[in-house]
Amino acid sequence: MADLKLRGINKSFGAVKVIHDVDLDVGDGEFVVFVGPSGCGKSTLLRIISGLEELSAGQVVIGGDDVTDFDPSERGVAMVFQSYALYPHMTVEQNLGFGLRMGGMPKEDVAARVSEAARTLELAELLDRKPRQLSGGQRQRVAIGRAIVRQPKAFLFDEPLSNLDAELRVQMRIEIARLHQRLGATMIYVTHDQVEAMTLADRIVVLRAGRIEQQGSPIDLYDNPDNIFVAGFIGSPRMNFLDGTITAISGDDLTVALTAFDSADLKVRRRGTGGTVGQKVSVGIRPEHFADAALGGPTVTATAQVVEQLGGVSFVYAVGKDGETKVTIQQKGHSPIADGAQLTVGIEPGATLAFDENGLRV
Repeated sequence: MADLKLRGINKSFGAVKVIHDVDLDVGDGEFVVFVGPSGCGKSTLLRIISGLEELSAGQVVIGGDDVTDFDPSERGVAMVFQSYALYPHMTVEQNLGFGLRMGGMPKEDVAARVSEAARTLELAELLDRKPRQLSGGQRQRVAIGRAIVRQPKAFLFDEPLSNLDAELRVQMRIEIARLHQRLGATMIYVTHDQVEAMTLADRIVVLRAGRIEQQGSPIDLYDNPDNIFVAGFIGSPRMNFLDGTITAISGDDLTVALTAFDSADLKVRRRGTGGTVGQKVSVGIRPEHFADAALGGPTVTATAQVVEQLGGVSFVYAVGKDGETKVTIQQKGHSPIADGAQLTVGIEPGATLAFDENGLRV
């Protein structure tokens, strides 16, 4: 296994620049996930690492070797794609060993590597089957197995679970996490699904328009986003953003009056020395940080539009007194709120954030 370094990575397609001066270090054995909306450059960056995409400027270093000008086959990485791309006329065993056989590896060594990969991925009972006899999850495991047998320095995953249904996605997430634990391998994983990122990553790299917005552990990004884009992208359902005005500043707290809700002034966590009295801000509140109004403290009153009953939790989609400002409120268990009813909820102290007109944390 090996570490990875990206230095000054730029990529343009004609006159359009899609990757802007990206610098990134990935530690040996680290699981790093690239996330961001469609078109943010995450797959392009992964293809640059693999050598499938030529960069316009910069340097790629894998395991201490500058591989910027190396062909993909010389970089010591293995890539798993969204498409399984298995050979339909070959068995699982033949699919797993095909690349090694084409590389001239002795039959005994190919058999040993295939056997080890099959054991790791629990495919031993399926080696004689052909792809049409496998489920979607089993086919994806075979695709991952083809990468494992190469014993690469790093694994690159490009949205490998996108073709699976919801239940299989959960199962495969667990299997990929267990695989990382067993192999201790360096893995870089691309997804647009922030739930995958939160559950798999040692470190998340959030991309937007070809630039790194923020990177850190999943919990760090969830609790301490640098800007409104990261705050809104990480978390499901997404964070609520409510207009407000700073009315007072005291130490590490801002007091903010919310524009669209009748409530007492709200205490908001302050970052550094930012903020001024009278400043307009967006207050970020996650759906799970609304509390029972009976516990005291500031409250907000809203009108429910739609209530989703999910069994263990419920989500109330509501609007403020202006009829336009939307807020999502999470409640435990079954919600007694009916569509169209008013509800008053409290807000957990210290759980809110403020962002200025440029989207940066205050």
